[in-house]
Amino acid sequence: MLEELRITQLGVIEESVLEVGPGLTVITGETGAGKTMVVTALGLLLGGRADAGAVRAGAAAARVEGLLALDPDATTAVDEVGGEVEDGRVLVARQVSAQGRSRAYVGGAAVPVGTLAGISAPRVAVHGQSDQHRLLQPDAQRTALDSYAGPKAAALLADYSTLYARLCAAEQELSTTKAGLRERAREADVLRFGLEEIAAVEPVPGEDVTLAAEEARLGHADTLRTAAESARTALSGDGDTADVLGLVATARRELEGVREHDAEAGALADRLAEVSYLLSDLAADVASYATGVEIDPARMAAVSERRAALTALQRKYGDTVDEVLAWSEQASQRLLALDGSEDRVTALESEVAQLRERVATGAQQLSTLRRKAATALAKAVTAELVQLAMPHAQVEVRLTQRDEPGPHGIDEIEILLAANRGSEPRPLGKGASGGELSRVMLGIEVALADTRPVPTFVFDEVDAGVGGKAAVEIGRRLARLATQAQVLVVTHLPQVAAFADRHVVVAKSHDGTITTSSLQHLDDTERVRELSRMLAGLEDSATALAHAEELLATARAERSGA
Repeated sequence: MLEELRITQLGVIEESVLEVGPGLTVITGETGAGKTMVVTALGLLLGGRADAGAVRAGAAAARVEGLLALDPDATTAVDEVGGEVEDGRVLVARQVSAQGRSRAYVGGAAVPVGTLAGISAPRVAVHGQSDQHRLLQPDAQRTALDSYAGPKAAALLADYSTLYARLCAAEQELSTTKAGLRERAREADVLRFGLEEIAAVEPVPGEDVTLAAEEARLGHADTLRTAAESARTALSGDGDTADVLGLVATARRELEGVREHDAEAGALADRLAEVSYLLSDLAADVASYATGVEIDPARMAAVSERRAALTALQRKYGDTVDEVLAWSEQASQRLLALDGSEDRVTALESEVAQLRERVATGAQQLSTLRRKAATALAKAVTAELVQLAMPHAQVEVRLTQRDEPGPHGIDEIEILLAANRGSEPRPLGKGASGGELSRVMLGIEVALADTRPVPTFVFDEVDAGVGGKAAVEIGRRLARLATQAQVLVVTHLPQVAAFADRHVVVAKSHDGTITTSSLQHLDDTERVRELSRMLAGLEDSATALAHAEELLATARAERSGA
């Protein structure tokens, strides 16, 4: 329940506090005084869109604060966002800068606007003249019926929505898969050809590098052998040819001959001995290499041919044999996926058929619940209209089934009204006046109050287009609704205002430069004067004052059960 609303720098309101208690509170005032700013302020607390244009001229920001009494579940939600709850109450706030930036707070903690809405919106239901037009829309009428059908219908609708979403996704995938089958077949043929081409060559990882080295060696076999023989001769020549080993041996003998005269000469002789051993090993290796170098034209031809085959693969599938093999692995995996396309189509067709059957069953189950609820809702709203000065009105909630289920089921839902005895029920948009629409909407809201209790109802001039006895009946019905919930009403009808438990007037003042409005709580005497103004436009007319007093007395008598 809303206990207090504080408005600062919003529209024409500089700063005002609206203290709200249980029962019926009405808000009245002259046209242009700023009554709608109260509803605008509540809309901001409920997560509505922030409008920089609503900030009072010259002010840096507008701020709205509301004190809400919470149930245990809401208290837990506030705790989870880091807000503070005191004595079961939480302060929620919304600030809008002149540049349009918006900030939200719950229990002193800054939160996203969505979090603020999640805490406050379920506890306050706001209805205005725009709701009458919304009630003409099929979606709004379906929502009202589903809400009246209760938790069982809500659960069934949630399950149905999930199934329908799965069906749409499966149908989309099936359509896409079928459309791509031809393209997939072409891609698969290209991949198969490539894999067959690679399989025919059977490349080995790193083979291109190994063969390139072998080909270079075979192509220069004569040069390599000649160089090896020359090197061998230089190391250990035959006959009279000077060679490295002989020269090293000579140098070693010379130093060995003088070892006894100088230790350093002996050390050099030892090093020459080590060099001699190394050169001997090296000479043997060079001789072996020279013997191993063979001129093999057949092998050369085979290597060249193998390299040509690998090069053909590398031109198509990768710069190296390793890249060619990597492409082959990826192509094999892709081909498996492509070859499974037809199987996937078959599986999807089966899934779609099953989902369509389940969706159709769910839609029929939902329709059965809706039909039962439609009868009960029509009866309940008709009963409300009797109490709203439409004793001969009949409401019908008509369901017709489409050929195919949609996202909300198979039903087309339409609320019809026969305003007078003997008249044919007609759609609300064609057969109801503005005043009748107001009363139908109020009747629906009262009927829904039993299925989705809301602590606070706010009605913004929903009595537009209504007058006389119908206005009295609306005031009476709002007062009865206020025995079950907190009700705030912005109204221009004195017949409605007379039934209030408390009366607040939006008073406008002007200092010659700027207009300012404030909220004033009226006592009994002030209420009579305000009702007099609303009745006749005159606050001091004796006739109007007498009429206002009579109206108040009648309303009090009815509210007290007299």
